[in-house]
Amino acid sequence: MQLSLIDWIIAIGAVAICFIPALFFSKRSSKNTSEFFASGRSVPWWLAGLSMVATTFSSDTPNLVTDIVRRQGVAGNWVWWAFVLTGVATVFFYARLWRRSGVLTDLEFYEIRYSGKAAGAVRGFRAVYLGLFFNCLIMASVNLAACKIAAVLFGLPRWQTLAFVGLLNVIFAAHSGLWGVLVIDMIQFFLKMTAVIAAAYFAVNLPQVGGLTGLVEKVGAMKGPEGINYLNFLPDFSNNWEIAVAVFILPIAVQWWSVWYPGAEPGGGSYIAQRMLASKSEKDALGAVLFFNVAHYVLRPFPWILVGLASLIIYPQLSDIQTAFPHLDSTLIGHDIAYPAMLKFLPIGFVGLMVGGLVAANSSTILTHLNWGASYLVHDFYRRFVKKDGEEKHYVMMGRLTTVLLFFISSALVFVLETAKDSFDIILQVGAGTGLLYLVRWYWWRVNAWCEVVAMISSFVISIIFLVLEKEHIYSSSTAAKLLMTVIATTICWVLAAYLAPPTDKETLIDFYRKVHPAGPGWSSIRREAGISEDQVTKADNIPLALLGWVSGCTMIWSALFTVGSFLYGRTTQTIILLIVFLLSSGVLIKIINKLWANNSEIAESN
Repeated sequence: MQLSLIDWIIAIGAVAICFIPALFFSKRSSKNTSEFFASGRSVPWWLAGLSMVATTFSSDTPNLVTDIVRRQGVAGNWVWWAFVLTGVATVFFYARLWRRSGVLTDLEFYEIRYSGKAAGAVRGFRAVYLGLFFNCLIMASVNLAACKIAAVLFGLPRWQTLAFVGLLNVIFAAHSGLWGVLVIDMIQFFLKMTAVIAAAYFAVNLPQVGGLTGLVEKVGAMKGPEGINYLNFLPDFSNNWEIAVAVFILPIAVQWWSVWYPGAEPGGGSYIAQRMLASKSEKDALGAVLFFNVAHYVLRPFPWILVGLASLIIYPQLSDIQTAFPHLDSTLIGHDIAYPAMLKFLPIGFVGLMVGGLVAANSSTILTHLNWGASYLVHDFYRRFVKKDGEEKHYVMMGRLTTVLLFFISSALVFVLETAKDSFDIILQVGAGTGLLYLVRWYWWRVNAWCEVVAMISSFVISIIFLVLEKEHIYSSSTAAKLLMTVIATTICWVLAAYLAPPTDKETLIDFYRKVHPAGPGWSSIRREAGISEDQVTKADNIPLALLGWVSGCTMIWSALFTVGSFLYGRTTQTIILLIVFLLSSGVLIKIINKLWANNSEIAESN
């Protein structure tokens, strides 16, 4: 594609609008690690929430959704829509607990929750495991998408794309700290949403597609692999039971609570926890996570889905994409590249807007992961185990150097991965089985540091075993089957460790309880020893009320999502019914949140 002068002006202007404000946060972020990694714990809910949404809206996300739609239809998106259950659970059960803990990073949590050398070992191991291995894998997936987009739009080889995004992202991540990342995220969110909505509008209105009516008619008449109806919100349980299990039943029944995935961690974690910890109050932490889940699952999906559906009409087969872009590197061809291939139809001006939006999408995610990963490696590993008595400026400098290192390692992994869906599956598989532990550890005193060690090691080893067996053609099974087997085996391993490994010291448990005040019967014995009354805890963290909030919140988000979809499909009756469900569940949700906040205010005043 050739960008006109207007496109270049718009693209450069869009990037400048996003990044220039971050230049003013260098002095503030240089003060100490609290400012560099946690913004001084003074972030309002709306800024923290926008940053969460912008971070999960990366350059690989439209490609991933397009890949899913082309392979499994709209219903295939349940592999990530199921994480609504995780996100809303974080709102009502974990956001306040994280904020009360007062830690700088979520890994610091381990040494206030567990005791002895095992607690420090878990913190250090996870700092490297997540901050380096997992983090670089995620950034590689994001930058792989950037490489594919740049290859389609400009014919750039991978190394040139990586050089450009690296220069841009590393400079700003190292320069401005979390404050700069938050401000960049806020601006980028609106830019990215404008760009993807424009892309969906022009894709749907192509003469070959024929508007929304033509899209629904033409795609509805198509049959995907094994007779899949591409438009359905739910899989066909009668004819495709195996697919229904993989894309709906397993995610809803097992995946949401059992799998650790960045941005949808059971109990909150990674950069979601970082934003909650940076929030200025418990109320702001709760509001940020709720706003994030609504925006993440309701506002964003259908602009991508519409482009994915339109691509089925324009490029029914992957060979059609290769024909349309004959000079494209064949190793980049996959269903995920259909999204950037659709951008060739954008008119002058909007091409520049999309380029600026895609740069913003890439940067918002990479900037967060660079800052988050550096916080783990510097604060939770280097400062904790290597150099304990350095000055704050020294640790800030190490954070900046680590930022550069992380980008180079993740860039090398770009040459290993093939598609967005493949990397998504790898991350799910390696994190399988650990999720339940991250939910339970807040509410059951018996969970100890060795449970964390056993869960991580067993999950990783089992995943590697499956990978080796499949590569050697000894054993092969579906992704869903491997995920389920890993979850079962990992869960058994860490539950056994809870009973067989040395328990956490009572003094540590009592200190943790006094600080965080988790509710429920799992802490009854510790609660009595801490001298805290059951009535006070129940009033502050009303579990039945939180459960009702969880159900109403999930209902609100899913009904809103499918109200949008039904409206776009032209299904009037279905739209009205879903809209009524959305309004009713929203009303219940608002009342519950107000009640929970009122209870917390009363407890704070009494203390």
